[in-house]
Amino acid sequence: MEKDLKPRFIESLKRNNDQIREDRAQTIGEDSELIYRRRVEDIKLKIKRLEREQEGLIDISPLDKNSLTFVDFQPEAFVQKDIELSLLIRNLNIQLEVSRKRFEYLFGKKF
Repeated sequence: MEKDLKPRFIESLKRNNDQIREDRAQTIGEDSELIYRRRVEDIKLKIKRLEREQEGLIDISPLDKNSLTFVDFQPEAFVQKDIELSLLIRNLNIQLEVSRKRFEYLFGKKF
């Protein structure tokens, strides 16, 4: 069993510059790719949530099935919120497209 043991510390000290650089590059690349991928996925999640919120704005159901009175609908507030959400979604879609292309360029992988 002792034959299987290797002096990892001494082997590490003997590595040449190319091996050290390769290890560091690999570590930095993996971390960066993972963080970048998560950031893109976070943008996608924000878009989905905002789209759901925007769809929820148009739900102006009556108070109950026998009522003809709608919830206190405020057209001005609806329009303002809908425009705000539309702009947020548009900007996030631009961020998503740019970050996807950049991810593919930097890491050579399709998102």
